[in-house]
This record gives sequence, structure tokens and C-alpha cells, in this order.
Amino acid sequence: MTEEPAENISGGPAGGGTDARFDPATADTRAEEVVDRLGERYWQKSYGGRDGFECLVRTVLSQNTSDKASQPAHDALMERYGGGDLAEALSTAPQDELAETISSAGLYNQKSQTLVRLAGRIVEEYGGVPASGDAEDSGAPSRPSDAFDEFVAAGDPADVRAALLDMKGVGPKTADCVLLFAGGRGGVFPVDTHVHRIARRMGLAPADADHEAVRERLEADVPAEKCGFGHTAMIQFGREYCSARKPACLEDPDACPMADVCEQVGVYPETGEMVDPSEAPEAE
Repeated sequence: MTEEPAENISGGPAGGGTDARFDPATADTRAEEVVDRLGERYWQKSYGGRDGFECLVRTVLSQNTSDKASQPAHDALMERYGGGDLAEALSTAPQDELAETISSAGLYNQKSQTLVRLAGRIVEEYGGVPASGDAEDSGAPSRPSDAFDEFVAAGDPADVRAALLDMKGVGPKTADCVLLFAGGRGGVFPVDTHVHRIARRMGLAPADADHEAVRERLEADVPAEKCGFGHTAMIQFGREYCSARKPACLEDPDACPMADVCEQVGVYPETGEMVDPSEAPEAE
């Protein structure tokens, strides 16, 4: 897999979101304490406002690859197809041409098929639907992407998530990223491989929890307004310290800044061994 860049794309100035400050008062849960500490170390942001369909496209491109590979693919796609309504453009794009355009992202044949299919569905379901009362009064149909954006931003979050999950090629993490980065919804904590690993290693979720169980636990234990930067800052922490194959504490127990709030499930610095948290023996 392509090496990831040093900084999570959503953390830097170009990564979207608005700098915010949240009171790191006495946390009600360990998960909130962890998120507060990560926010103080990296960034505290409020997210939202991205174009909904473009966010969906970006997240599909990022599946099973790194920012370093997916960002150039996104930029090339937008340069080629982003001049008008993106959903309309991709719905009629030749699949082989789109695959060539996004080839840096990996799995480009599969992803190009997914993007054409998703774009077609957005055009079918949201094309011609007025995006506002003004459009309705004028009789002018909205662009499909605009109507989809409004649904993502204003629709009931449960309905938006269900609609996204009903689209072939969209999983829970992709749906939650659209809700967070486009919809700006509080209380949404997307779970990628970094979050899934770290939450279980630190003991914030059961060691055998799947992605959905981790999401449910974190969303229950972290205040809604902190979930967004909790997600992005935890990814950054995973890149710098709590990597999949070589967590910092494995070689030096004092190297990790979060060691005092971590249960090190499946990580054994005294022996230099490591297993997936789900394979770790239960503490007696």
C-alpha cells in the first residue's frame, strides 16, 4: 500500500473544517478524555459544508488506499469532470476514461464503476427535484448534486444514512464521512481502520467489536460536538504513534503520549509482541 502522508488531509488548513475550541473540562468518559487530549495535541475543528456528492466521490476514492494516492485521483477527476454538475458528468462518463483518470487511487476499475453507478442514481433520484422553495416557485429544476447536497445537509440524519447505505458501494464509514464532512452533523464518529484499531487497543470499545460496534460506543461516549475532530485526530495519532504494525509503545513504553490512558490491549512491550485486540487473552 502507498505510504500515507505525515498529516491527515482533514487536519491541515487545506483539509476543510473550521478551527474551533471545545472546553476540555473534566471528561465524563475515558473516550471523551482521549478525544480531548488528542484535540489539544493536534486540532479541534468543526466540519461540514463540503459538496455532498463530491464528498461521496472523495470517500469512494479513498477506500483501501491512502490520502497520498487518492488526492491526486480526486484532483484529476475534478479537473476533467468538475466544470458543471459533477453527478451528471460522471453518470455519462465512459468507464474506461474515468478509470484512467483516477488510476492513482488503486482499484480504479472497480471504483470507476462504482462512481458511474452512484452518479446515475443521484441523477435519477435527485435530478429535477427543486433544491429550495425559490426553485420550486420558479419551476426551475435543480441540478442533481444541489438537491442531493440539500438532502445531506437538511434531511433527518437517520434517513440520510439509510439512503446512502442503500447505494451499492457505500458502506458505513463512507456514509458517516458524508454526514460529517458535507452535512456537518454532530454525533457522527466515522470508523476507519485506524479508529477501529485504536479504540480497541485503548480499551474504549470491546476488543472483539466490529466497526459498527466501535462507532456506536464512541458516539455514545463522546459529546456530539467532539466526534468530528475526534475522528480525524485519532487517525493522525494512528499515523504518528499507534500504527498497525509498530506502535510506539512496543519499543519504548514511554514514547506514546497517550500511554497513561491506554490499556494496551494486544500490545506487550515487555516481550515486544503484538496481536490484534480481538486475539488478546481477556484480563483476569
